[in-house]
This record gives sequence, structure tokens and C-alpha cells, in this order.
Amino acid sequence: MLLSAATAAPSAAPPAPKRKGERTREAVLDAALAMAGTDGLEGLTIGVLAARLGMSKSGLIAHFGTREALQLAVLQRYADRFVDEVLRPALPAPRGLPRLRRILDGWLAQLVRELEGGCLMIAGAIEYDTRPGPLRDAVVRIIEGWKAEIRRALQHAKAEGQLRSGFDSGQFVFEVYGLMLMLHQDARLARSPASVQHARAGLARLLADAAAEPLPARRPRRASAPAPEPASRIRSERAHEPERGAPRDRRTRS
Repeated sequence: MLLSAATAAPSAAPPAPKRKGERTREAVLDAALAMAGTDGLEGLTIGVLAARLGMSKSGLIAHFGTREALQLAVLQRYADRFVDEVLRPALPAPRGLPRLRRILDGWLAQLVRELEGGCLMIAGAIEYDTRPGPLRDAVVRIIEGWKAEIRRALQHAKAEGQLRSGFDSGQFVFEVYGLMLMLHQDARLARSPASVQHARAGLARLLADAAAEPLPARRPRRASAPAPEPASRIRSERAHEPERGAPRDRRTRS
């Protein structure tokens, strides 16, 4: 479930038309994803989902087999959407910090869209943090794959000379994740109207702190001495001045 496959060049061939079974499966996954975002993966059951879709349980099981297989497919669907909505749109940006900034902007925008229904990955991390098994492993793989994408962008930034000396990529990733988790809690639990603004300001600060120190400002050039006036101008002005010692006209006072 690593997300780095998003950087692969897309195929030039148009996608083949999807069969009815594939379209039905995708519709089921979309409905299950919306349901899991609100109720969590543990709240996702075959019976409730079938009722919402107007399908029989047997028809739903035919597509996935077991409830756990359905839950794993929902996680994969979420990861695929993350690639399509966050990673892939950032690829046209220049490598390094410009691309990383685009990725983080996309992630923030996606999380804002999910605030009403809930973030599946944040909910999944809480549901399975102490429950070993395939679902926990899948959640961990997706999160670690996403962290790897941030570190990958930072490696490109380092290669481009865009990072300051002594920069700690592990600390950067930790703080980015912390901001996103706090945004989710502050917006959904505390209902803070400033949560998105705080998250955006925090990301901007982290990116500014990561960047290489700007070059010192150029010192202003010293003011040069005024250029000497042309000799012809000096002679012209002197020709109109009275000679030294010559008597000046005295006007009779009335």
C-alpha cells in the first residue's frame, strides 16, 4: 500500500470500460467508505451496508467474501483516493519544497472536506492501535507509506539545496502529523472556528523553518561623490558674475 506508485508515469492508453461487476463493487466501496468515515471500520457491517444499498447480504458477500475483506478493501479505496486527490495533483510542481507545499496543501484541503464525516485513517488509528491483526497492519502500512512520501519530497529538497543545515526530517514529519491530528480534534471535538487557520499557519511556519537560510541582503552601495561640473558651465556662470572689487550700483533711497 505504499503511495510512491503515484509518481509513476500514467499510461498513455485510455482505461478500458469497466464491467458491471466492477462498477457495482466501486459503488459498494464508496458507500462503505462514507459509512466507515462516520461509524468507523468496526461499525461497518455487511447487513447495514446491504440495507443502505438495497442489496442482499449474499449479493454483497459475493463481491468481498468476508467482512474483514470488505474492511481491507475500504482502506485500499481510501489510499487510492488519497493518491488521486493529494499526491498526483502535486506532481507538476517543481521537485522539493514547492512540491511538498502542494502536497501539504492538498492534504489539508482533503482533511477539511472530511471534517464533517470524519477521517477514516484517524479513526482507524484509534480503533486498531492496540488490536493486532490484518486491519491494524493495513492502517500502519498506509500511514507509513504517506510518511515516506513526505520524506521523499524532503530528500528531493535536500538534493536541490533547499533545506537549511541541520534540518531534521523526522521531526518535520512528526510535527506535520501532529498539526493534522490537532486540526481534526480541534474542529470536530472543540468545534473551534479557527482550527483550519491555525493548521495552515503551522504548516507555513514548518515549511519556512525548513528552507535554507536566505542569502544575506545586498548592502546598499555607498553614495559616490558628485561628479565635477563641466568646465564650460563654470566659465559661463563666472562670465555673468561682477568682477571682484568693482563698485556696485547704488540706488538712491527715496
